[in-house]
Amino acid sequence: MSKMIFVNLPVSNLKTSMAFYEALGFQNNPQFTDETAACMVWSEAIHVMLLTHDKWRTFTGRPIPPITSSEVMLCLSCDSREAVESLNEVAGKSGGTADINPQQDYGFMYNRNLADPDGHVWEMMWMDMSAMPAE
Repeated sequence: MSKMIFVNLPVSNLKTSMAFYEALGFQNNPQFTDETAACMVWSEAIHVMLLTHDKWRTFTGRPIPPITSSEVMLCLSCDSREAVESLNEVAGKSGGTADINPQQDYGFMYNRNLADPDGHVWEMMWMDMSAMPAE
């Protein structure tokens, strides 16, 4: 089996979160989805597990942080600057928040940050490795 990552996120409304991630281009894997959790697939290696708060609490007793806090910023690479723009726009129209941090444009690398309906922070990033400075 190849190496994969499953990012587990507590969500307050599973259907709302599923719709948000589907709008961004994630696909649902029904094999790992029920009324308490949904597996949303970005690529063969990257999966996001959306877990109701009750389901989340079966994995850990640690508190779920408030929507206004950030513990991590998850970064996904995109195929183009236009894809970064599009995902940021879709997030704002699909129940999330666009541009939660200032966009960064270094010429060879471009990113914008968004948040899902529960405040989980995602950085959408495009990079042209051939244009990257030597140092």
